[in-house]
Order: sequence, then C-alpha cells, then structure tokens
Amino acid sequence: MADKTPDMTPPAQPAATSPSEAAPTALAAPDVLRTAAGYQVRRLYQAYAGAWLRAVGQTLTGPQFAVLTTVGASPGNDQTSLACAVALDTSTMADLARRLEDRGLLERRTAAADGRRKLLFLTPEGERALQTADARARKLDERLLERYDSADRDRLLRELTALADDWERLGSDL
Repeated sequence: MADKTPDMTPPAQPAATSPSEAAPTALAAPDVLRTAAGYQVRRLYQAYAGAWLRAVGQTLTGPQFAVLTTVGASPGNDQTSLACAVALDTSTMADLARRLEDRGLLERRTAAADGRRKLLFLTPEGERALQTADARARKLDERLLERYDSADRDRLLRELTALADDWERLGSDL
C-alpha cells in the first residue's frame, strides 16, 4: 500500500544565477576609491552630516549654523565678507541669508554708503537659536573627538584646516 502522507518538503528554490539575485551582502568599496582622498573626505562629510542631523537637529543646517555663528561674532558685516568667512559662494550666501531672515533669525540691513551691500545682524530669536544649536554642536564635537587627547585634537584640527586651505586654493587654480 502506498504512503498517503502529503509531501511537506518545500519546493526547491532555483539557484541564484547572478550576484544581483543572491542575498544582499555588504559590498566593500574598491581599492581605487578607498585610496582616494576625495572619497574618504566625502565619507567623512556624509557621516558628519548624519551625526549633525541627529545631534543638533533640523532647526539649523551646518551652513546656517556657520553663518549665524559668524554674524554673532562679527555683527554688521556684509554678506560677501561673511560668505568668504564661512566658505560659501555669494549666491548661496544670499539665498541662505534670505531664508534665515524669513525665519526671523537674521536681519539684513542695506548699507548707507552702498545700497547693494547687505549688512547682517542676529535677531533675538536668532541669538536663542544659535545658543541652543551651539550647545548641541559642542557636545557633538566632543563625541566625535573623544578618542583624541588634547594635543592630538589640536594637531588633527591644524591638519584639517591646512588641508581645507590647500584644497580651496587648488580649486581656485583649476
């Protein structure tokens, strides 16, 4: 007499025929990328931008924070000077300043001697937003640099600054 027990064996799955059909695995960047300074800088920036968003929040972006910090340190300077100080092009700076003004964080005043120049000042709301963001940004910096002692932090920041300065000069020469 034949066995009447139903076959409970799952049907065989066809073998994957290409890497895209296989189960996803972490793919390492090729050596040509891992050894490229620009690739590592982009990775570093992506990681920092994500950490900024989580730690500082969505109230101020990094560039907005830089502008408000610089305006707070040097109120009454013009947009062009501030753009240079925070490494933004003038059109980006003008748009960013307009958006900060629309949010009530920044005041733009026309220079008396030159109607084309816009002088920037923090509003009381801008000072409060900057104070809150600054405290969070300082905590983020501490967390990011906690593995370095004071001397190594100073050396790292000097090297990063020199690298940024060199790359900015290189970019203007191209």
